[in-house]
Amino acid sequence: MKWTAGVDIGSTYTKAVILDPNDAIAGRGMAKTGFRLGDAARKVYLMALADAGLEEEEVAYVMATGYGRFQVTFRDLQITDLTAAARGAQFLFPETRTVLDVGGQTMKASRIDKAGQVKMFRLNDKCAAGTGAFLEKTARYMGYETEEIGGLALTSRSAVPISGVCAVFAESEVINHLSEGTSPADIMQGAIVSLVDRSVQLMKRVRMEPEFTLSGGIVRFPSMASLIKDRLGADVNLPPGETVQYMNALGASVLARRRLEQMATRDAAAGEARANA
Repeated sequence: MKWTAGVDIGSTYTKAVILDPNDAIAGRGMAKTGFRLGDAARKVYLMALADAGLEEEEVAYVMATGYGRFQVTFRDLQITDLTAAARGAQFLFPETRTVLDVGGQTMKASRIDKAGQVKMFRLNDKCAAGTGAFLEKTARYMGYETEEIGGLALTSRSAVPISGVCAVFAESEVINHLSEGTSPADIMQGAIVSLVDRSVQLMKRVRMEPEFTLSGGIVRFPSMASLIKDRLGADVNLPPGETVQYMNALGASVLARRRLEQMATRDAAAGEARANA
């Protein structure tokens, strides 16, 4: 077997994962996407190669995913982020049947079968109030960075309701709460509660089934994963550490491995047919 790679160009961050011949993660790279999608893809791929201690020619197959997947000029093939998330989730948690992927600009819920095929999916409404961008915007409005969201929310004593059905109205609620002297922690947790409620509704629309696996950079905030678990009344799988942000890149790399296997099987069959001709 050979080394494979997955590159995920997301709306906010671009990630790359390299799998070794034993299907273990050997290298990773992540950077902000920016507006030069192809450059971001190349940058994180080189980071992952360096992390794995590899040269580019040692990687046998590269699979691209994400909204900018067609900008990955060095790809061998591309897949949708729904497919990549499903395969990444099932790679880490084989019994996964429902995947919730929350990113900066999108939220997606998928129900998958035991083979990792997506059977039903739903996307968030176009409004940013249903995505991680709303949390980031709320944090910035109050003077906090994205990296501070998780810690800030954990200090909340009583989350305030953020019920706006669109980002503009929700932002008005945030402004009103601040003017009333509400603590930033309670506002931040209220925004997370609002996002969780939307995500659970999305999961219901795909007729969710356990096991549940979470994916995407936004669910790395501890209070969000905990709230989803409470709303579902069931355990949820949360990949450790930064791995949760690499799920789609991981899934793409896993599918690159499967593609290599299919090619090898096809070539072996063709060789046998020629030998018997």
